[in-house]
Amino acid sequence: MPPLDVLIPVAGLALLDTLSPTTLGVSLFVLLSGARNIGRPLFAYLGTVALFYFVLGCALMLGLGAALAHLSHLAESPATGWVMVVLGGALFAYSWVMPTKKRAPRRPATLRTTTMIGLGLATGLLEAGTALPYLGAIGIMGTAGLAATTWVPMLAAYNTMMVLPPALLYVGHRLFGERLRPRLDRWREKIDSGSREAMAWIIGIVGVLLVLNGLQLAGIEDLIGNA
Repeated sequence: MPPLDVLIPVAGLALLDTLSPTTLGVSLFVLLSGARNIGRPLFAYLGTVALFYFVLGCALMLGLGAALAHLSHLAESPATGWVMVVLGGALFAYSWVMPTKKRAPRRPATLRTTTMIGLGLATGLLEAGTALPYLGAIGIMGTAGLAATTWVPMLAAYNTMMVLPPALLYVGHRLFGERLRPRLDRWREKIDSGSREAMAWIIGIVGVLLVLNGLQLAGIEDLIGNA
């Protein structure tokens, strides 16, 4: 059983990750496609996404300890602080200029199982670098020094929770059929219109936090105090 100071924030980040606009958007498209058999392609997609992130998480966890030990002497250097300032400033600037207008969501050309597996891999590859809640959860588990017998089940539970909402939508679709379709249509429109605006806000906030932490690490506060 992991300690509560690890379990609670990781569970909170997993709950946040259930709101992935790409995963929900693709799942809603499949549910609303009108195809006769939607269960196999949907769960092929969701299973691929969950397995991709699970393997990625295991790889990061296995290499995180060695990387932290190797780079620990750089973690508090002024040079690292300035790198964080530059990166944070670039992210903040990009959040103001990135396109946020509604665009056509990424959709599969067909609902064949192989197509959905490929789309799941593409989702993971394209969004792995911006999966901030997941990367944060891995960082929390890695710095806590958990044993593999603890963090492997946590990663599995995290990724299961991440794809749980689309699975529940599928169950609702099977139970209520066309009666649920208008609500699913409205949800898909909200996801399509709001996901990029939300991402711009997230990128901007992360940029500001990086700048503030980078300035502190670079010793700007000390320079100002001594001036």
